[in-house]
Amino acid sequence: MAIKLGPNQYGKAGVRLVTVTRAGDVHHLKDLTVSTALRGDLAKTHLTGDNSDVVATDTQKNTVYAFAKESPVGEIEDFGLRLARHFVGRFGQITGARVTIDEHAWDRITVGGRPHDHAFSRSSEEKRTTVVTVENDRAWVVSGLRDLVVLKSTGSEFHGFPRDEYTTLAETDDRILATAVTAQWRYQGSAIDWRKSFAEIRRILLETFATKHSLSLQQTLYAMGEAVLEARGEVAEIRLSMPNKHHLVVDLSPFGLTNDNEVFHATDRPYGLIEGTVLRDDAEDPGPAWQ
Repeated sequence: MAIKLGPNQYGKAGVRLVTVTRAGDVHHLKDLTVSTALRGDLAKTHLTGDNSDVVATDTQKNTVYAFAKESPVGEIEDFGLRLARHFVGRFGQITGARVTIDEHAWDRITVGGRPHDHAFSRSSEEKRTTVVTVENDRAWVVSGLRDLVVLKSTGSEFHGFPRDEYTTLAETDDRILATAVTAQWRYQGSAIDWRKSFAEIRRILLETFATKHSLSLQQTLYAMGEAVLEARGEVAEIRLSMPNKHHLVVDLSPFGLTNDNEVFHATDRPYGLIEGTVLRDDAEDPGPAWQ
């Protein structure tokens, strides 16, 4: 029987990076969590403990901080590409690099009707994300968002599903639909305006969720993905994960009260988890973008 080393990678996970850019009295904040992972000819360290080809994870962490100082972070896609290309270009034994970035949003505090120059607050846990993969001279970018919590108080139904001896769920033609959207979209093409693209895709996702009369969360998921692909030619495919945040109508009949979809119990688990991919039939090959 032959035993051999399979695919492997290593890196530094969860590097917390905050930068403050001072434009006179007005300060601009960037709050990121950066993870790096390197691939290549790394058999020696696994098989013999020879670390001569290992770019230390501490070095990877320090590179993140140094790059943030040497030039403005800018859009997270550009920052990820700079880091990944550096590792592949600097070290001959490293043939691939993967950089994952979460951006944590901060809003300016309003004082007297005006945004404050250097005071911020965080209103939600939503994050802008990107995963950049570089192999040799090729690059792939998958951007997205996570923990975008949305709810509509009507315009959602769920009925016509199979029933058996274990089915207790009642059919409904009027329910609350709530979820926390995780979306990842794979870019294709070049010269992409990352900030504008992100803003437009987020807007499309929100508007489609709000306006699509839903017969199932699956239908809503597909409609959201379809709307993005129809409007944004730079997106090859989009993957969505949407947990169903259930809101159950409370039975108030023991108290002589009628509950006409007004009082609900919000449950956090168990929950339905709806996931799916919407893609162009002529999309570019994904390569290692999702690996």
